[in-house]
Amino acid sequence: MSVPRARLLALMKAQCQLFSTTYNPEGVRTGNKILRQRLRGPALASYYPRKVMSFRDFQDEFRALELEVEDDDELDRLEHVAALKARGKGTPKKGKDRDKKKK
Repeated sequence: MSVPRARLLALMKAQCQLFSTTYNPEGVRTGNKILRQRLRGPALASYYPRKVMSFRDFQDEFRALELEVEDDDELDRLEHVAALKARGKGTPKKGKDRDKKKK
């Protein structure tokens, strides 16, 4: 003894209304499984400590006292850029100079 499909669909619709789920009798992929999950952003953000002060803020504090603080990472980056430019690997020139070289 089998139950008619219409009756099963009516039962499924009533269950979905009762339990606040999506009524999807065709079984189409809708993404509701993903949308129902808790957001991960707040948990990931709370894992890392909040940034209190950047190096630039630190420099600005000492600049008021007329003291100079050197950023080693920035100096290394500038050296690397200068070395690349010396080998001709820098950014291309803009404007008139570039057009003259092509001719």
